[in-house]
This record gives sequence, structure tokens and C-alpha cells, in this order.
Amino acid sequence: MLENQKLTRKLLIILLLVFGPVVLVRAQDVKKIGTSAAAFLRIPVGSRGTAMGSAFVSMADDGSAMYWNPGGMARVSGYSFYAGHSSWLPGLDFNYVGVILPVPGSGKVGFSVTALTTADMIVTTPENPQGTGETFSATSIAAGISFARNLTERFSIGGTAKYVSEKIFNSTAYGFAFDIGTLYTTPFNGIRLGVSISNFGTKMRITGEDLNVRVDIAPDQKGNNQSIVGRLSTDKFNMPLIMRVGLSWDAINSPMNRFTLAVDGINPNDNSQSVNVGGEYAFYHETILIWGGFNDLFLEDREKGFTAGIGINIKRQGKLGFKAQFAHQDFRYLSGVERFSLALTF
Repeated sequence: MLENQKLTRKLLIILLLVFGPVVLVRAQDVKKIGTSAAAFLRIPVGSRGTAMGSAFVSMADDGSAMYWNPGGMARVSGYSFYAGHSSWLPGLDFNYVGVILPVPGSGKVGFSVTALTTADMIVTTPENPQGTGETFSATSIAAGISFARNLTERFSIGGTAKYVSEKIFNSTAYGFAFDIGTLYTTPFNGIRLGVSISNFGTKMRITGEDLNVRVDIAPDQKGNNQSIVGRLSTDKFNMPLIMRVGLSWDAINSPMNRFTLAVDGINPNDNSQSVNVGGEYAFYHETILIWGGFNDLFLEDREKGFTAGIGINIKRQGKLGFKAQFAHQDFRYLSGVERFSLALTF
């Protein structure tokens, strides 16, 4: 009885430390919506993490860990290949590919590419509202290299350095960013703590030929050059810095069944603070998994709703494994989004 009381007291302390700042900052009601560049870096990666309501920072232990928590890479066994695809809202495709390789005696190294792309769109002008005959597209890409290792049997740490680029028609913006994350298996049975900071980097400014304009610098004078080429100056914007702090708990953990609850506190630089919650139920020796969750609790005017998904794990003799995953993300005003992910481990 005394041990249970001590465990409960320690859990309450951890929860207060994790989610107390979220509640306190929420009271300030700070509005920062739409104040960052490269907003595609906020789109969650992978079916499993998305289906759990993005409450995944303390559970990231697959190829998508390079997005959620680089420290989770250290928990991946052997070699890993991960690919995910989603038709992200009308006219957009979102894709992610990650590879994790073991470095004997050191840890794990990973490579990842995230891309948000559009189909070709018709160029229109006031003079040609039906189109000029030209087309253009928009592309956002982040390419990263990661490293992680287990410092102890319970504590893992990792980081990612990435190049970020956005392009629309003939204009581009680019920058460099870093992620860092830790994963800690607490002494309490089945409880894990994860912390990550993502997209700490340079500011981004869009430049290119599309910002060129013809300027008459002296319109009141005759005989001057009336077609000097000038360029519009755009502002610099920070990347979407995100801090995630989360806990997960294996409420049920037997050889045949496992049920895990997870909760994350989210503190971004371009929106208010919020909380994500999710659950994972695995049965038949981790062969079939079912997920559910909810995004952005306590966020005013939230757009995202519930999430759900299912996954199948096929394990062969030795280390060879195959995972197929599906997730659905509901939106409040827009149509839902489906995600598909495949993973190989060997």
C-alpha cells in the first residue's frame, strides 16, 4: 500500500512538471497563429503517430522517430526503412522516407526526406483570367541526417540536422534547422517520458524572379529610364519551433495483449499551447494494432478532430519484419485525410 502511494505521488509530480507549463501559458492567451515559415514541418509524419492523435513523442521507436523524437531512433533494432504517403488536403501530396542504419559501437544514423508538393496549376493574370498558357507548382522539402544512441539502458538521446527549402513558381526560400530529443524509460513499470525540440534554425526569406518589378524611380521627370528593374523586399520568418513533452503508460502488458495510453503537451512558436492524447491496443503478440486519439485539446478554434488507424506487423525468422499501417485524420471544416505507411526492418 505504501509503495502504491509513493508511485502515485511521483506520477503526480511528473505530470505537474510535464503539463503545468502548458496550463499556465494557456492562461496568457497569446495569439501567434501564422507567424512562421515552412509550415509543412508541422504536418505529422507516419500513420502510427498520426492515428494516436500525435501523442507520440514518448513512443517514437520506428522510422518516423526522426520527425517526432530523434532520441527514439536508438530504440530501433537493426536496419529500418520507412515510407509514408498522404493526399494532404485538396491538391497536395505529403510524402516521407526514412532510413536508419546501425553504427557498431556508436549508435544509429538516419536519413530522411519530407516533401509537400502540389500538382501543376494554371498561371492567371488580370488580363488573362482563363490562363496564360503557363503552369507553375509549389514544393516544400526537408532533408535531414540524424544520429542517436543509448546513453544508458533507460536513457536515449538523438539529434537531426536538416536543410529546408520552399519553392513556388520562380521564387524560393531556404534555411537550416536542428532537432533534438530524448527518451527515458522511467523506473515505474511501463511508463516512458519523451521530450523533443524541433525546427530550431535560421529564418527564411523568399526571393526570386517573381519578385522583380519594373519601376519608374522619377515619375515626375521626363527623359529618365522608366523600366528599371527593382525587386520587392520580403520579411524573414522563423521556422515553426515546436517543443513536445509526453508520457506513455502500458496499462496492460501481457504476452498476448498490450494497451498503451499516451499524452503530449505541445508548445509551438506559431500558435497557442495544446495537448494531444492517444491510445494503442496491440494483440496477437503485437501482430495487429489499433489506434485512436484526439488532437489539439484546449486549443481555441482548433481544426483537427479525432484520429484512428490500424496496423499489421509481420515478423519472420530472425530480424526481418514488415509493417503496413493506415490512419485517418478528421478535420472540423475540411474533408478527412488518410495516410498509408510501410516499414521494413532487418
